[in-house]
Parts: sequence; C-alpha cells; structure tokens
Amino acid sequence: MNILLLGGGGREHAFAWKMSQSPLCKALFIAPGNAGTAQHGTNVALSPNDFEAVGTFVQENEINIVVVGPEEPLVRGIYDYFKADEALKQVRIIGPSAQGAKLEGSKAFAKAFMQQRDIPTAAYGEFTPDNLEDGLAYIDNHALPIVLKADGLAAGKGVLILHDREEAKAELKAMLGGKFGAASERVVIEEFLDGIEFSVFVLTDGKSYKILPIAKDYKRIGEGDTGLNTGGMGAISPVPFVDDTLLKKVENWIVSPTLTGLQELEAPYEGFIFLGLIKVGDDPYVIEYNCRMGDPETEVVFPRLKSDLVDLLIAVGDGTLDSKKLEIEEQSAATVFLVSGGYPGAYQKGKAITGLDQVAGSLVLHAGTKTEEGILKTNGGRVLALTSLADNFKEAVSCSLANAERVQFDQKYFRTDIGFDL
Repeated sequence: MNILLLGGGGREHAFAWKMSQSPLCKALFIAPGNAGTAQHGTNVALSPNDFEAVGTFVQENEINIVVVGPEEPLVRGIYDYFKADEALKQVRIIGPSAQGAKLEGSKAFAKAFMQQRDIPTAAYGEFTPDNLEDGLAYIDNHALPIVLKADGLAAGKGVLILHDREEAKAELKAMLGGKFGAASERVVIEEFLDGIEFSVFVLTDGKSYKILPIAKDYKRIGEGDTGLNTGGMGAISPVPFVDDTLLKKVENWIVSPTLTGLQELEAPYEGFIFLGLIKVGDDPYVIEYNCRMGDPETEVVFPRLKSDLVDLLIAVGDGTLDSKKLEIEEQSAATVFLVSGGYPGAYQKGKAITGLDQVAGSLVLHAGTKTEEGILKTNGGRVLALTSLADNFKEAVSCSLANAERVQFDQKYFRTDIGFDL
C-alpha cells in the first residue's frame, strides 16, 4: 500500500512510526510532516487543506490510502471531495464526511445531536449576537463556574471556564464580537461538570467499531493542572479508574447511539471518533467530540496497539472492520511533552536541540521540529514527546522524565507531574 498521511505534529509522527512498521506499507508520504516523520517516510510540501494539490499528488503517486490527521481538512470536507471525484473516489480516505465531522466542527450541532439521542452531556444553551440578551440572562440564572465554548474550530483556545458572572458576560460579548473570529459567531454556554476526565478513541467503518486503548491527557501548562490550557503536556494509558463497568456504560450510552445517530443522518464515517469524557460519580458524560485522534493521547495509544494499524485502516476503508481482532499491549504508557519557553503564549523558534542520542528507554516523537543545515531545531510550541512503556504508569512517567532531563534546548520546559491525580 502507498499511504499519504496528512499533518505535521506529534500525532502524525506517532501515526508514521506505527504505520511504517507494517509489512503492508510499501511507501509512506507525510504532508507536510516534521523532522521526526522524515525518519519513517518522505515528507511532502503540501498543505492538508489544499484538496486539489492533495488529489493531484494522490494520482501521481498511486496512493491507496489517505490518512487525515488534523481536524480542519475533515471539517472542510476532504472526504466528500475525494468521493465526488471520479479519479479519486476509489482511494480509501480515513476520516468522516463533512457532515460527520460537524461533531467537532460545531459545538452546537454536537450538543443537539447528543440531546436528541439522550447521550449524557452537560445542560446547555446556544447564543448568537441576535439573542445576546438571552445569553446574558442565561449566565445570571446559571450556577458557577460556567463554561463558554466557541461553536467552531478555534485551535483549542475556544473554551473558557469562568467563576465570575460579570467576567462571563464580558467574555460572551467578546466572543460574539469576534474574539475567535468566525468560530465564535455562535457560542455554547453549558453547565460545569465536576469530575475526572478521560479519553476514549473509537475506530469505525461506519457500521462496526473497535475501542482503542483508553487514555488520559493533561492540558494545562502548570504543575497540578494549573495555568493556561495547552495542546497537551502529557498523557497516560490505560486509565486506572476506567473499569469494565464504566467502559460498558461508555459503549451502551455513548458509542452505540453516536454511531446509530450518524447512520440516521446518513453521514459517512470511516475513521476515528474521539470522545472527551468526564466521570461524574460513577457515570460518563461527553464533554466534546473530535473527528480524529487526539494529541497527545495518540502518543500513548499507538505504542500500546499491538495490531497492525495499516491492516485495520484497510478494513475501515473496505467496510470489514468487524472481521478484525484488536490486540492491546498490557504494559502502561506515558508521554511527557517538552515545550518551548513561554508556550502557550509567545515563544521563540529555531533553538538547537541536543541530547537525543542520550535518550534510553523512551520513544521520541517529534511535534514542532525542523532540520536546518543538518541541525535539529525547535519549530513550534510543543516540541517533542517522550513516550515510555512500563509495568505501571508511574514507572513509565519516571522513565520519560529521566529522558526529558537528557534532551536539551534553550528555555525547555516540561511538567514533572503527569498522572499526579491518579
């Protein structure tokens, strides 16, 4: 199989690392990729959002499978673009249709989708500039803290948890006034759920599904989960509190009705569904859907996947996923992210990275890196993920932290407490 992987972050390096191990992978191209993905295939200077250029590359290189890493091309309809083109429609494209991707592309759509199907989620209201006064009244009558979410894609920055009503009102006005551009032309306000979060990843061909290893990520920049939200500072898998009873509730209350709902909408879905969940008491609630694998969770999910990922993706494209058996590594995985100083605020790029040759016992997955004149340099806020396997997550975290000390670049920062709350 000739495979094209779209994206260029840590998630995509994990994909490239895993797929390149398959005997079914003849050639792997990554667009645009990073310094790490280049170890497993050929990086290509293509934008994942330039569908015409992607389609031309697919034809010229006889690509059999296109794996879409990030959400934006999915929400924009790359699946539909391929299926509507005579020369491309036979190519297996891993990802949902634009209609299916609305689960991530529109918070309001997702909330209505769940409400109509009794999928457990927080109570909510949705507001536009036309009913701003109703939104302000909603805040006045709502318990604190309160959650404001930009309806559309806002690069992970469109969710605010507020503990003061006047601040919440000001933020609602700012969001509806264009704070996040078109993403916040509509705002969802929902109740705050108090519990502990975890991530469930479903691979589906639209009919049958497989649940991948369960993970838990840590989003905030500071120790003890304090400070600003980031793209993710680390993750662990499996999650100790997710037992068979809780997982069965997730399947029966959330996964099954989600797939049934997509079928009712006639929304083709051949790819990954991320369920951002929170355990409240003994029950799971949906915080959000994503229409692709999460990051940094992919960096701990794929190292625990013993099955051939390419074989599974072929089955997704062929509609035969139910015939496949999923094999999971029993060991625990943990990843620790090294980030640029100042992130998630302003930070500098182009810092030389050293010490990778000193890493022992951890898989190094690149996120924001580039090679310039033979020197590996930082090229983003989140730079490298160090993933380790061990008999338990604490040992895995310790291994990753030891290697985090060995890798060096100017103003390097990482959290030392991944898994602290478990």
